[in-house]
Amino acid sequence: MFLVDDLLLSPVRGLLFVLKELHQRAREELLDDDAVRQELRESYMLLETGRITEREFERRELRLVGRLEAIERMREEMR
Repeated sequence: MFLVDDLLLSPVRGLLFVLKELHQRAREELLDDDAVRQELRESYMLLETGRITEREFERRELRLVGRLEAIERMREEMR
C-alpha cells in the first residue's frame, strides 16, 4: 500500500520541491540590494560624466532609494 502511495505522490512531491526552490530564489533576488546599489553607483557616474541630467539623476536616485528602503522593510518584517 505504501509503495502505491509513494508512486502516486512522487510527481506531487517533485513539483512541490521545484516550487519551493523557485520561491526561495525569487525571495533571495527580491531582497538582494547589491544590484540596486550598483545601479545607484552607475547613476552617480553617469551624472558626474554628464551623460544624464541632474533631473534624470534625481528621478533615478528617488526610485532606487525607494527600492532600498522597501528591501530593508521586507527584511525587518521577516525577522
